[in-house]
Amino acid sequence: MDDATVVAMWSIIVAGATMAIGSIGPALGEARALAEALRSIAQQPDESNTITRTLFVGMALVESTAIYCLAIAMVLIFANPFWGRIAG
Repeated sequence: MDDATVVAMWSIIVAGATMAIGSIGPALGEARALAEALRSIAQQPDESNTITRTLFVGMALVESTAIYCLAIAMVLIFANPFWGRIAG
C-alpha cells in the first residue's frame, strides 16, 4: 500500500467517524428540546407561539454542531490538507 492509499483510507474512516459521533449529540439534544417544548405547549397553550419560535431558534443553534461536523468531513474527503505532504 502506498502513502496516498493510506491517507485516503484514513481520511474516509475519520470523516465517517466525525459524522457518526458528531451527529449523536445534536440528535439527542434536538429530541430533548422538542419533548420539553411539547410538554410546555401542553401545559400552557396560550404561549405556544413564543415557545415554538424559541424552539426553532434553539434547534438551529444545536444543528449547527452537526453542520460543522459535516464541513470537517467534506474537507477531509475532498480538500484534504495532507495531500500536499504526500505529493511534496
